[in-house]
Amino acid sequence: MAMWSKGELQEIAKTDDLHISPFRDDGKTYGTPTWIWSVVVGDALYVRAYNGVKSRWYQAALKQKAGRITAAGLTKEVAFEPATDMKDLVDEAYRIKYRESPYLKPMIGAAASAATVKITPRETVKPKES
Repeated sequence: MAMWSKGELQEIAKTDDLHISPFRDDGKTYGTPTWIWSVVVGDALYVRAYNGVKSRWYQAALKQKAGRITAAGLTKEVAFEPATDMKDLVDEAYRIKYRESPYLKPMIGAAASAATVKITPRETVKPKES
């Protein structure tokens, strides 16, 4: 499984510009990029759906399990997995990063918390040379 480099995570942690694009139903076409808040906990990247589990991008991410993100000048092919077991640590990371925002309370509330996603880089397979 691919891992984030420390440099990538540091840059993403500092920025507020993550856009997520899970694949559409065809599994090949990227969805419309959606701007979302992201946090780094340890060596992992997490996001939450502000509108909870009914959010369109969240539903696509869980169904397709893959897509793309852009953040901090990076564009990465990624995998998505639910991460509700990280609630307390992710809550704390949101409190620290977004402490000044009036939107913080909903992002650490039950609806958004139930829609927590871990994002990992996806290894791209190169075609074999003949």
